[in-house]
Amino acid sequence: MASLLTHAIAAGALAQAGREEWLKSGKFWVAAVVCSMLPDADVIGMRMGVPYGALCGHRGLTHSLLFAAIVAVIAAGAIGEKAVERWKAGVLLFCITASHGVLDALTNGGLGIAFFSPFDVQRYFFPWRPVEVAPIGLRAFLTVRGARVIWSEMVWLWGPLLAAGTALRWRRKPKSSPPAAD
Repeated sequence: MASLLTHAIAAGALAQAGREEWLKSGKFWVAAVVCSMLPDADVIGMRMGVPYGALCGHRGLTHSLLFAAIVAVIAAGAIGEKAVERWKAGVLLFCITASHGVLDALTNGGLGIAFFSPFDVQRYFFPWRPVEVAPIGLRAFLTVRGARVIWSEMVWLWGPLLAAGTALRWRRKPKSSPPAAD
């Protein structure tokens, strides 16, 4: 998996596509970051004996597009009051939640991502997997391997995510209007 920090960075970058009012709302930011990290709640099952490759194992159902859609619909209810605003928030929160599996599919470890679970339990990786797989647990990041993982994420993910977030933010800046003619 990519680290939770990287998933939060992805949320921050993708959130820049949101409405200006949302970007000023703590509720929106909490929803965005929680959506980006929530798929890794499946590690709780690992601690309870759920096999890694099972439907509800790590990178299984909670990393699927269906899960991302369900989470987005629930989270969007807290963002907007009008139906069209909730719909727009839902699309953005879906993208943020789904980004979790996309980033994990770029890593060089694990069994792959069950993007289409529960309808198809096949797990997938992208053909290009430059990111070191992150260890599970905070203590493991305080090792040489943890440092390699963070460096790998900085090179392959943080830079592109920050560039994407900057581009999304920049596109929203109001264009200066030409001076009025006298």
